[in-house]
Amino acid sequence: MTSKLDSMERYLTPRVRAIPPSGIRRFFDLVSASKDAGIISLGVGEPDFITPWHVREACVYSLERGKTQYTSNAGMPELREAIGEYLYERFHVAYDPAHEMIVTVGGSEAIDLALRALINPGDEILIPEPCYVSYSPITTIGGGVAVGIETFAKDGFKLTAESLKAKITPHSKVLILCYPNNPTGSVMTYEEMLPIAKLVEEHDLLVISDEIYAELSYDRNHCSFASLPGMKDRTLLVSGFSKAFAMTGWRMGYICGHRELIAAMLKIHQYTVMCAPIMGQVAALEALKNGMEEKDRMMESYNQRRRLVVKGFRDIGMDCHEPQGAFYAFPCISSTGLTSEEFAFRLLNEAKVAAVPGHVFGLGGEGFLRCSYATSVNQLLEALERIGKFMAKLSQVG
Repeated sequence: MTSKLDSMERYLTPRVRAIPPSGIRRFFDLVSASKDAGIISLGVGEPDFITPWHVREACVYSLERGKTQYTSNAGMPELREAIGEYLYERFHVAYDPAHEMIVTVGGSEAIDLALRALINPGDEILIPEPCYVSYSPITTIGGGVAVGIETFAKDGFKLTAESLKAKITPHSKVLILCYPNNPTGSVMTYEEMLPIAKLVEEHDLLVISDEIYAELSYDRNHCSFASLPGMKDRTLLVSGFSKAFAMTGWRMGYICGHRELIAAMLKIHQYTVMCAPIMGQVAALEALKNGMEEKDRMMESYNQRRRLVVKGFRDIGMDCHEPQGAFYAFPCISSTGLTSEEFAFRLLNEAKVAAVPGHVFGLGGEGFLRCSYATSVNQLLEALERIGKFMAKLSQVG
């Protein structure tokens, strides 16, 4: 006799059953499960730098002194004050650390908090794509409707006012922005954001601005959407320490915004994670106080690799939008006649290079491949050589 418990799927909510696993982690897991040590991974967006020693040492020293307790739900006051000073000095936005900020378990928790606090069933969340893979699934889990807005290589993968306006309906509530962008490396300037801000105000939208790559802007200083006229109270600014400070595993992020919105999110945060781990908060504080020199050094290294990779793809004969931020290249593979997934699987199996197929990033991603250049120059050079040979083989077969 078959037990009723043989299948657990019937207990799951339709929302959770409907969402796919992360396409990024899928390729990461394939590499991890492989016995082939010769695979070069350009897949996961993680710095190849180790967290600077003085940051790790600050954490170790705090543990030796027995700092293992809960902190304030919103985070250590001194860390919030340091974040406030940093945001004002670097990006010209001022937040009250006591009432307009929460230290979170990575930027991912911050995005989840924001959407859970804002979504009513049926609310439409506007998401320029290609984009980071979590925005749409988190929207779905929260009961909202994810509305993709396709961006194009010819526009530098930037959101235009025309494309945004075409997607706005009476049900639109939130616009999610991610510039510098994952996966394309696109950035938007102050002037390019102004017409977006005008539409946000005209249609009474809120904005979640994911600025985790703010410090990785290569040709100009980053412009925070919250710094635009009238946008601070309409914007929830999300950022963290993972990318610029090489602290991915520490899971340290933060969200800033209007005190009423932050107060609502703090209630969710209290009941779900209580507070971010004190050890990570100590490390984050040290990174802000004394880590800017290392941050700049890492950024310059990424910038050198960026030039190398873009030139390398173009020399192979692959069209490649020049990324202005983050640490990803997004070369076009449509000329091969393969889908992005077919290309990525064959590249992994035949050339031993792992990259992420563009289609997992939503509208406009098909026909592209995300390649992280947050790895060593030697690895990048070898990967480019392998990709070049793979493309030549595809050309011969064609």
